[in-house]
Amino acid sequence: SELKICGEVILPIHHNFLTIAEDISIIKEVYSHSQSFGQCSQWLLENIPHAERVVVSSNAEAAKLASLKPEFAAAVGGLDAGKQYGLPPLFINIEDDPNNITRFVVIGNDNIGPSNGDKTSFVMSTPSQPGALSDLLQPLKENNVNMSRLESRPSRSGAWEYVFFVDVLGHQTDNHVASALEQIRDRAGFLKILGSYPIAER
Repeated sequence: SELKICGEVILPIHHNFLTIAEDISIIKEVYSHSQSFGQCSQWLLENIPHAERVVVSSNAEAAKLASLKPEFAAAVGGLDAGKQYGLPPLFINIEDDPNNITRFVVIGNDNIGPSNGDKTSFVMSTPSQPGALSDLLQPLKENNVNMSRLESRPSRSGAWEYVFFVDVLGHQTDNHVASALEQIRDRAGFLKILGSYPIAER
């Protein structure tokens, strides 16, 4: 895609135990997205270890499915999803981390200019060999560019091949960032700049 990351939004995320039932002990099934189950795993283990956890595609889908079995089902999700499907919260804010946040990116066609408080995201790959990733990251150090995120994802090109998603502080037009990216481009098997954009306020 030629779309670019134009911005980011940081939102606090709260999960709730949604059910018509007034007694948690009668719940046999709990529906939710896998991410939400992970973020509420301790609460679920302590409060409802007997119920089957059913992973679904979204928390809205979880509320919908739980509403079809009101006598023994519940969902983990947001208050809006519960309201839409007639599931009041039996317990609120059940996430294990009270400071739980999720980062969303804004995508579009625009190239966003520098704002003096920017982040640049890019994706790169390298042949699988000892020290290859270290060599790719060396230009960041040499150009005094601060990396704030590094994640690997399996590549579609072959088994045990990976691409690396990187966030660095600074705009791609900043001299030190531009220099680092050019050096990485010379070393990488693949490099795509996903966008530069203002850092979201927390």
